[in-house]
Amino acid sequence: MKVIFLQTLEHNKVGDIKEVPDGYARNYLLKKGVAVVANEDNIKNLQSKIDKIKKEEDETISKLIILQGKIESLKLTISAQAGEEDKLFGAVTNRDITDALKEKKIDIDKHDIEIQFPIHELGEHEVLAKLGHGIHATVKVKVVRAV
Repeated sequence: MKVIFLQTLEHNKVGDIKEVPDGYARNYLLKKGVAVVANEDNIKNLQSKIDKIKKEEDETISKLIILQGKIESLKLTISAQAGEEDKLFGAVTNRDITDALKEKKIDIDKHDIEIQFPIHELGEHEVLAKLGHGIHATVKVKVVRAV
């Protein structure tokens, strides 16, 4: 079945016309409103709507790129209780990082923070913040001993 994508999904962008399996189209794409059936009427009627969606998406991406630059220029400092040999009593979590970002007036959901290796030691670490539309920012986190 041929469909017109109304949202960016995986490798498909808004306005793309692609051939997809019938079940995938009926049970997911059409049901969720991600795409519509590609027939002549829909192609004509949706052209202006697709142009508007593309413009909005481009504006969103440019805002996310600015946010990415802002995040990557930051260096967050998080205080944590630590014992001998700089080992933490617990770990620094994605919630701790989102709280530190909120103090800097940056609001990111805790589920969008990816900590590749658990942070159990004092020092400098890097974590990944997924901003959306395939844009990621590297957050520099410095964990210091709480006094």
